Amino acid sequence: MKKLLHLIGAALICAFLTAGAPETVKAEDSWYDAENWQIRVRAIGVVPDDDAPVNIGSHADFSDEFVPELDISYFFTKNIAAELILATAQHEAHYDGSTKLGDAWILPPTLTLQYHFSPDQTWSPYVGAGVNYSMFFGEDAAAGFTDLEIDGGFGWALQAGMDYWLDEHWGLNIDVKKVWLDIDVKLNNGAITSDTELDPWIFGAGVAYRF
Repeated sequence: MKKLLHLIGAALICAFLTAGAPETVKAEDSWYDAENWQIRVRAIGVVPDDDAPVNIGSHADFSDEFVPELDISYFFTKNIAAELILATAQHEAHYDGSTKLGDAWILPPTLTLQYHFSPDQTWSPYVGAGVNYSMFFGEDAAAGFTDLEIDGGFGWALQAGMDYWLDEHWGLNIDVKKVWLDIDVKLNNGAITSDTELDPWIFGAGVAYRF
């Protein structure tokens, strides 16, 4: 995994160096000027790539979910942007593939720094890297269990996607992200525990609007 992150980091550096100096936002522009902003609405699939050994033996797993997502981008230059991704989803946890342990909501805001290779073209691919903070709420233990508690935290995120611009303002978007996230799961007052690598893939498609 470290080798993969190093390779992606090197690719990003090469992209910055070979693309030349990007056109910056005009000096007279303010950060709040509309043309610096872009929003997207996507339908996303959150697919945990989980590894969740349980202290009493076997493993737990978390359900795939499909939810709406909103993201907001700010362009520092024509090529470089920051994107904040907002969504929430309810996931179920099962033991040994069958016994439901409970469910919980996750709120995982993710901030990425992106490089857009051809922002003035109809096809505009981009890559990004950033940080995720995931918090869990509304934990509800299944029948036969009590006191489900899930502690979230920070994780790293990588991203790749493409906008297809229909006109000056409207476009279509596809996007994929990988988040590396470790969580602690406790059940029955801590009698059942799992140190879980949730590590979800997030696949999305939707509509983009640039001001």
